[in-house]
Amino acid sequence: MQLLTSPALNMDSDNLIIRNAITADLPGILQLISTVVPAMNAAGNLQWDNNYPNEEVFKNDIAQQQLWLAEIDNTIAGIIALTEQQEPEYRDVGWDITEPAIVVHRLAVHTGFQGRGIAAALLMQAEVVAKNRNIPLVRVDTNTKNLATQKLFPKLGYEFAGEISLAFRPGLSFYCYQKELNL
Repeated sequence: MQLLTSPALNMDSDNLIIRNAITADLPGILQLISTVVPAMNAAGNLQWDNNYPNEEVFKNDIAQQQLWLAEIDNTIAGIIALTEQQEPEYRDVGWDITEPAIVVHRLAVHTGFQGRGIAAALLMQAEVVAKNRNIPLVRVDTNTKNLATQKLFPKLGYEFAGEISLAFRPGLSFYCYQKELNL
């Protein structure tokens, strides 16, 4: 578990705790998703919908201990899934998917907590996990309509690699970013 306090995140008086999600967190995670998906869709970002991500996806993430959450005052403020599974389409941007990498999936911040550094803190957790596993790369893809992440990733040192489509999300385009870590 990692504890981050307000000065590191430019937050008022809140404390942010980042920890692995557990099964008991599932209702709160689904509630977070129920606020995020309509906001994303209203902004033209159709990366997620009523079918994805769903309860089964999060149950699997929790079972594999790859879902992290940001919690403020016992409220789930954000989530991130951190895996080592790379999409085959990552080859299309020139990445060697046999290279070990931590891959960011399902990064979301509750609409009531957006703009407070939660996503950045969760991405910092991706780096902690990568370093703990001696993995020098963090990779992420985001919908081409997700303007917030397109601004955030470069600000945190991620380099743009190119655009792909993903077989499991037909009709959408995604930008890929990568950050090399000093181990």
